[in-house]
Amino acid sequence: MPEIDVLDDVVRMIEEVVGEDVLLGMEVTPHTTFSDDLGLESIEFVALAERLRDRYGDRVDLVAFLGDMDIDEIMAMTVGQLVDHIEAQPAASAG
Repeated sequence: MPEIDVLDDVVRMIEEVVGEDVLLGMEVTPHTTFSDDLGLESIEFVALAERLRDRYGDRVDLVAFLGDMDIDEIMAMTVGQLVDHIEAQPAASAG
């Protein structure tokens, strides 16, 4: 089974949440911030959290991840930080 590119996965989910038109002409990279660059609002974070849970299961809990941050850290969070968090979670055991 090919290795899943978590960054591509997350970018696709962000696109689903905010809409393709919002991302027109913008390249989402690990350095892209959710607040300043993407302008994600809390309802969009919730939608992204749901997609992450659907894709990765309970091992990726965006709400808990954000809960460990203060408001300034949340506002400055990058796509790369989220990707690193996802990649650091143990994979669900098969079987």
